[in-house]
Amino acid sequence: MGGRLLKALESKGYAVRCLARRPEFLKGKVGDTTEVVPGDFLDEASLEKAMEGIDATFYLVHSMGSKGVFDEEETRSALNFVKAAQKSGIRRIIYLGGLSHGDDLSPHLKSRQSVGKILRESGIPAIEFQASIIIGSGSLSFEMIRSLMERLPVMTTPKWVGVLAQPIGIEDVVQYLIQAIEISLPASRIFEIGGPQRMSYLDLMKEYGRQKGLKRLIIPVPVLTPRLSSLWLGLVTPLYARVGRKLIESMRHETVVKDDSALKEFSVKPMMVKEAIERALKNEDRRIAATRWSDSLSSSYKSKSWGGVQLGSRIIETHSISIDATPEKVFQAVTRIGGRNGWYFAYSLWKLRGYLDLLAGGIGMRRGRRDADSLEVGDTLDWWRVEAIEPNSLLRLAAEMKLPGRAWLQFEIKKDGDKTVLFQSAIFDPLGLWGLVYWYGFYPVHRVIFKGMLKNLSKSVI
Repeated sequence: MGGRLLKALESKGYAVRCLARRPEFLKGKVGDTTEVVPGDFLDEASLEKAMEGIDATFYLVHSMGSKGVFDEEETRSALNFVKAAQKSGIRRIIYLGGLSHGDDLSPHLKSRQSVGKILRESGIPAIEFQASIIIGSGSLSFEMIRSLMERLPVMTTPKWVGVLAQPIGIEDVVQYLIQAIEISLPASRIFEIGGPQRMSYLDLMKEYGRQKGLKRLIIPVPVLTPRLSSLWLGLVTPLYARVGRKLIESMRHETVVKDDSALKEFSVKPMMVKEAIERALKNEDRRIAATRWSDSLSSSYKSKSWGGVQLGSRIIETHSISIDATPEKVFQAVTRIGGRNGWYFAYSLWKLRGYLDLLAGGIGMRRGRRDADSLEVGDTLDWWRVEAIEPNSLLRLAAEMKLPGRAWLQFEIKKDGDKTVLFQSAIFDPLGLWGLVYWYGFYPVHRVIFKGMLKNLSKSVI
């Protein structure tokens, strides 16, 4: 949420100061009007310096990923923040919390309410937005739905999947947050925000499956308690297990809007769930297309884990090699791949894969390439098509063979002193469980082929 909000604020010309425990992680990811400073909400002294000269602050902090007692850490963080804000003369606090009603709440929702109360009672006018499920790539709720639907063709679901919520698109939440900067605020207020539809997690899962073309058998059962559900989640989606377990305990409560004053006080018109999911998937496509893995991955030029790095539903495997040549020479070698020129390594395996694709009703490798020496956007390269090309910088190919998902092969070229670094990324968007089986089943072979291809390609540079 912070990343989405930052980009929106920058686009509107706001001067932003971004506090981070590891400022180096944001290097190259912020605009000219944004200052990044170090700070930790568990260290009050670090907050005071960060807040000097600030008019309004966004409080988007939680501790659910903590190994300790998360609600105690959240209370401590909020108190530290308030003390620093009072000393610094902050004039407005904008907080994004969780939507909840009643007293019998989960620890997660109780903590969200407690933090909101601390901020509102600080003496500084505060706006607290209480949101239900937020739909957007990177949102924990959305990522849990994605993981379950992508990985399990048959699932037994606990009864809480039928509990009503009021999902809201992440872009609408960002608009609420931005408008909260200027809205008249004589005293602290709570606004409940949600989309125009009330629906359950089960409804959301079905809509995601419909848009992704995933046919799933979902069997609700009464015996999976929130505790058992959280353990089950840890087995299926270990990446989100620690935070997800705390979140699942909250899902037995309805999270629907009972006070619609936000619709009257703000100009935001929340989108329908169908559109929110469509936009989340399209935004993810654009983000993938615009990402430079040479900047996003470690400067050691090595993949961070076996099997590739996960980004949304995509899996990215990146390798690189340093070449004693100019970017122009390296780019010439890259753009000679395919057709009669071959693929630099294990060409017999490339041809075998092409024959298998023909047997499956695909196009195989029979298309070749238009020109032996030059490429343009839209050109075919055997079973690939040129999707993007930037002279001496980038070549991205999209696969058009029969696959249980979508695949790309991307080459990036960066100058590094007297040498040039060539990055090669295999990107795969698996379609359901069979897509994951395909990726991990062929991963050892693909790894050998792509690493060999990169090595031989570097040797061919003249």
